[in-house]
Amino acid sequence: MTTSNESLIPLGARFMLLSALGFALMSSTVKYVSQVGIPVFEIVAARAVVSLIISYLDIKRKGIPVWGNNKPVLVVRGIMGTIGLSCVYYAVTTLPLAEATILQYTNPVFTALLAVIFLKERVQLSTMVCIVLSIMGLFFIVNPTTLTTGASHLPLYSVMIALIGAFVSAISYIIVKKLSNTEDSSVIIFYFPLITLPLSLILIADNFVVPDLPTTICLIFVGIFTQVGQVGLTKAMQTQAAGKATAYSYIQIVLSIILGFIIFKEVPSIWTYIGGVLIISGAVVNLFGSNILKKIKRTTI
Repeated sequence: MTTSNESLIPLGARFMLLSALGFALMSSTVKYVSQVGIPVFEIVAARAVVSLIISYLDIKRKGIPVWGNNKPVLVVRGIMGTIGLSCVYYAVTTLPLAEATILQYTNPVFTALLAVIFLKERVQLSTMVCIVLSIMGLFFIVNPTTLTTGASHLPLYSVMIALIGAFVSAISYIIVKKLSNTEDSSVIIFYFPLITLPLSLILIADNFVVPDLPTTICLIFVGIFTQVGQVGLTKAMQTQAAGKATAYSYIQIVLSIILGFIIFKEVPSIWTYIGGVLIISGAVVNLFGSNILKKIKRTTI
């Protein structure tokens, strides 16, 4: 008796794994080009140029309308994506790769809180456990020596920007899920760089740095890797329940730790591992806790 690949790893999960790989490679490339003197908003603009071209060509290949159906929500998605991407890039350039990536995975906490506020969802036990574990994990990552020295080993401003990025990512996930009911994935992705490019060009101001050829190639790969991540994420949201697909995205943390060590010689502290385990555990509980509790109740009745 054989088991198909689809049953072992669902299609949505495979798209999310592809997304995790794309975003991990993107983060590494962003960090590298920032270290050779390229400003954050210039990296954001370069990424937008590449993604805009790829997305437009993909839409033309499919023969679908460029502007989509729900234009106001698509524009909001683009704005939220721009803010989130800028925060992520800043965090990646100013924090170790592993820590910057782990902080991004506090977004389930924000997603849960947004659902309570805007969707009037009830706060479940699994959500409360997720929030508590994530806050504990954040404490270990940011302030492991607070009790003895009163200081953090990470720049708190960068941590704050990373958390803002996670918050905006939570908003973006909700918007993408809503748009996936009416819009093609290529249109959703197209609006992201369409809004990002003009905003980032304005924010570059007088800080533009002319890159050399190797750096230009790296900037192009930032756009390519980001596109891979975006396509994988959007396809995952469209082909499988968001919770199940998202569970596979945590491989990005492992990939970031590996890439951070190989490329930048970064070795995460024991506190980062403890905090990361707590944050991931909280997210997993939030994803699957309710189903587990239901099964327990069934077996005890």
